[in-house]
Amino acid sequence: MFYDVAVVGAGVFGAWTAYKLRQAGASVLLLDAYGPGNSRASSGGESRMIRMGYGPDEIYSRMAQRSLVLWQELFGERYRLFVKTGILWLAHERDPYCEATVATLGRLDMNHEKLDRDEIARRYPQLALGAVTWGIIEPDSGVLLARRAVQAVGAEARAIGVEYREAAIALVDGAIRTTSGDEIGADRFVFACGPWLPKLFPELLGERIYVTRQEVLFLGVPPGDERFNAGVMPCWIDFNDLVYALPNIEGRGFKIAIDAHGPEFDPDTGQRMVTESGLAAAREYLAVRVPSLAGAPITETRVCQYENTSNGDFLIDRHPGFENVWLVGGGSGHGFKHGPAVGEYVAQMLLASGTPEPRFSLATKERVQERKVF
Repeated sequence: MFYDVAVVGAGVFGAWTAYKLRQAGASVLLLDAYGPGNSRASSGGESRMIRMGYGPDEIYSRMAQRSLVLWQELFGERYRLFVKTGILWLAHERDPYCEATVATLGRLDMNHEKLDRDEIARRYPQLALGAVTWGIIEPDSGVLLARRAVQAVGAEARAIGVEYREAAIALVDGAIRTTSGDEIGADRFVFACGPWLPKLFPELLGERIYVTRQEVLFLGVPPGDERFNAGVMPCWIDFNDLVYALPNIEGRGFKIAIDAHGPEFDPDTGQRMVTESGLAAAREYLAVRVPSLAGAPITETRVCQYENTSNGDFLIDRHPGFENVWLVGGGSGHGFKHGPAVGEYVAQMLLASGTPEPRFSLATKERVQERKVF
């Protein structure tokens, strides 16, 4: 069968792109080597935060706001995959990023409250504040249950006519084929394959997309202790120490991760066992910020990967050598929440009904990594 668009990659960007294209009337094939929400995917895992704050980057605040609306519309009453925990930003006395976040949230009239140190301590006594002197709470933000959310998007896409096929892709003599040899026929192709993008396009993206190993830990909370549950403790972000944490949701435990980029990683062959150094770093931080959990048992671990561009901006642009090929990626670390807005934007670009965003262009992606978007 021949399609208007073939989307390679059923992660959050690819699934939403297929869904929005089909809503616009296109015939769409969606392919994935391992399946939506699989354990190798950057879109896998149980939970991802959705926040509005992005420092001075108003573009991402607006996209997050739009995405939350689209997530909730998709979920409706069928899926209960958003947990409104609130997002707490922990700021130091001189904190340009948080100061810019307050200004942006105010300018966009997004619901937030600035808290002084005493108010944070009163509301959230679980946290030892240390150098924290103030904060921001986004009460309407929270957590998307990631793996199931991606699968829900895929299911809704199929329900409205997207064809799904589980198959790996290879580029052979200018043709796009599955590894079993079947040629994929389509007018246009969207490659939204996350950490596999530089593997498929090594000459173009091998030095522009950085795939790094990231460790996530879940800790068991004390029995009968509700202080760390969703509804009592919010998600919180401490970008001064590059750490974020999520409360206990569905009994999985308190989740913590260090947001600094890890070593280079291969999504197909990389071993997904956490390191002793990663465990030690997390416990060292907990001893300072959440002392009552410093010795808590590890109940679950996960190794996934980020795939970021040089500065953290998304890559959404045509392949320079193929007019009908689009590249969509560079979202790991902050992109999951934006899946709906990205899918909407890509659909508009393919259907010539949108305005290109210069920050998403390939031309802005450097070969030296200097993270600017958090």
